[in-house]
Amino acid sequence: MSEPTRRPDGDTGDGTGDDTTSGHAPDPGSGMLRVFGRQLKRFRLRAGLERPEFGARLGYSVSTIAAYEQGRRVPPPRFIDQADELLDAGEVLKEMKEEVARAQYPAFFRDAAKLESEAVELHVYATKAVPGLLQTEEYARAVFTMSRPLLPEETVEQRVAARLARQETLAKVPLPTISFAIEESVLRRPLGGRAVMRGQLEQVLLIGQRRNVEIQVVPTDVEEHAGLEGPFTLIETRDGRRIAYVEGYKDSRLHTDRKPVRELEEQYGILRAQALTPRASLTFVEKLLGEP
Repeated sequence: MSEPTRRPDGDTGDGTGDDTTSGHAPDPGSGMLRVFGRQLKRFRLRAGLERPEFGARLGYSVSTIAAYEQGRRVPPPRFIDQADELLDAGEVLKEMKEEVARAQYPAFFRDAAKLESEAVELHVYATKAVPGLLQTEEYARAVFTMSRPLLPEETVEQRVAARLARQETLAKVPLPTISFAIEESVLRRPLGGRAVMRGQLEQVLLIGQRRNVEIQVVPTDVEEHAGLEGPFTLIETRDGRRIAYVEGYKDSRLHTDRKPVRELEEQYGILRAQALTPRASLTFVEKLLGEP
């Protein structure tokens, strides 16, 4: 079965195969946020703390605490850890952290984010921007800041935090097998400026040296190209499901039927054959870093 996940008008993807850009903030009425907020308030009252004192101890304003308790804002992981310990919540709040984090993503990406977190294999083809799992904080912020229509500053910061949190996938245990096929043009496009892009290329080199990660560059001058239909992500979960996530304008889709998934797997296999080898790709990135 293929499951369309429609985006609200104005939403676009940046080709990273992930929670790219959206003209809307996370759903304020998200069920998980409301559940977390009720639990947070219950533990706060049990501890005999009013919002001003609770917020002061953790370094948050009264209005921010109220927004968390009412499910109107997504609390960061650090806040959840601190609140659980201060309120002696017995890790009840910490256990909700992963689901709460997914509420930061646009609605269209939440199912894909859950599958990504469960992946034993993850393969990403990127055509427009460096894949989200490889992005530095500065590069991610540049991507979200450039989104049109413009995102509110608070939403930009939430999206950046969510993207960086996703990168825990790279190092989870047991290590998943992860590969990236990235168009050369992506690595030459200095989003955010030269300094930001230099930091991004350095990060690509660093992550590319991990045992479980392979990065391949698809040269611009390649005469045969299997990925002309655009970016996608292939996911295999712990229970053996093989799924493809494909981005499109206003319409992202999770494919679970074997036929479309197999077709994209075939495309990816040929793309990797047409790309530079992982070692040659890292050498290519080093060469880019040496260019003025």
